[in-house]
Parts: sequence; structure tokens; C-alpha cells
Amino acid sequence: MHDHNILGSCGAFLRSVASHWSGGGRLHDDAAQAHELWQTSMVSALLEGVYEGDVTYAELAKHGDFGLGTFNDLDGEMIAIDGTFFQLTSEGTAHVVDPMQKTPFAVMTFFTPEVTRRLEQPVTRSELYARLDDLAPSRNLFYAIRIDGRFSRVLTRTVPRQAKPYKPLTEVVQTQPTFEFTNVSGIIAGFRSPDYMQGISVAGYHLHFITGDRMGGGHVLDLTIEDATLAVDHSSGLHVELPETGAFLSAGLNKAGTSDAIKKAEG
Repeated sequence: MHDHNILGSCGAFLRSVASHWSGGGRLHDDAAQAHELWQTSMVSALLEGVYEGDVTYAELAKHGDFGLGTFNDLDGEMIAIDGTFFQLTSEGTAHVVDPMQKTPFAVMTFFTPEVTRRLEQPVTRSELYARLDDLAPSRNLFYAIRIDGRFSRVLTRTVPRQAKPYKPLTEVVQTQPTFEFTNVSGIIAGFRSPDYMQGISVAGYHLHFITGDRMGGGHVLDLTIEDATLAVDHSSGLHVELPETGAFLSAGLNKAGTSDAIKKAEG
């Protein structure tokens, strides 16, 4: 096995990404590491319409039991909770993922919360972020975030499946369906990433939601929490595997305006 350090930028500085390559040019069977994120591809690739990846969900499960992402052809949103992957569809429904499905982008970790906080009064999204910032004090580390509770309102979006030739993500989200869940129990899973990660990942908060009955959900656009438990796990390591598909190898991933485009696409 040969080790290569990847140092790259995509509108922001990626400080340290270690990639371990087998003789076949792929990454496989890494030992699970605490407080480390494992990611396939980059958000900037999604912006450019790179919607086909070569990592299966069976492979993804080796690298974490908690996370978020999407599917080939941009076919909905993914949320991983307690080792189970769910596909959140553009109809607002949810179902368990087939292990042979593939992803063009996902972020995973083995979730081990270090701090929890109980919320016993309603909070808005901005108030939630302020509470989470108290639990995640360093702006230079990654934090995995899980929220279990009851929600007065959760506004979500779920991108619809795309067909070739693929449109850029900023165009796709202009016609994305949105769904409003009210007075519902559920789980939110996601991450807060440093500002310097914009383009490699989504800087700031990136959250997905699934209902308590596991029947619906999506990418979180807005919310009001009635009561919930917050759990936070810091990560000081990031492991990125880059695709070797033709679309990724030829994509322009360092364009001006990447940060603004991500903010527009992610909401």
C-alpha cells in the first residue's frame, strides 16, 4: 500500500487530507477511526454536474454509521442514522437504501457524541445554531451533529433525479420540490465544517432530516424545534476519496464564485 498526502484547494484551503491507495487505485477497508470524517468527492464537483460516483453504499458503510450525502443521478438526499442509510426522495418519502446503490458525494463518521444538551423550549434555526456553536467552540474543527426531538416545523427540499446531459446544481435547485413537516418527531443528522472547507465540503451547517416513523424527510432549509436533545462529536481528521470517473477528472473545480454558488444551492 502506498500513502499519498493530498493538499488541494477549491476556493478554500484544505489543510490536511490523507488518502491511502491500493494497487488498484482505490481506497478500501480502512480501520475505523474515532473523530474522523470520511468523504467521497467534493461539493464543487456537484456544482459542476458530476452526479455519478463509483462508491457503493456497501462500501460507504465501512467508513461510518452516521452521515449524509446523495445518490447517483442526484436522486434525492441521503441520511445515515445508527448504521442504516435512508434515501429521501423528491416525493417527500423515505426508504432504506439498497447497498449496491452508488453515491457521487457523501460524508460519514462513526458517531461518538462527546457532549449532549437538552432543549426544553422552542428554538428557531438561528437560535439552534447559536446553541450548537456553544457546544462546538472551535471554528477550525469539524463537528458531527445529531438532534433527536419533536419539531413544530421542518422545511426541507429534496432534489429530483436528473438525466443526462446533467444541469449544474444551481439550476437543479431552482425547481426543487420543498416539503413542510409540522408537529412531528424526528432526527436531524449533519455536520458543521470550517469556512476554509468551502468547495471541498459545505462550510457551516449542513443538515438532513428524517421523521420519527422513517417515512419522510429531506435537506433542512428551516426549522423550529419544540424540544430536543443535541449531541455533538468533534472531528480533527478528514479523509477524502476522489472519484476517477471521466466526468470528475475533466470537471472545472476551482471556478470563481464557488462559495456563492454553494450557498445558493444548499440554502
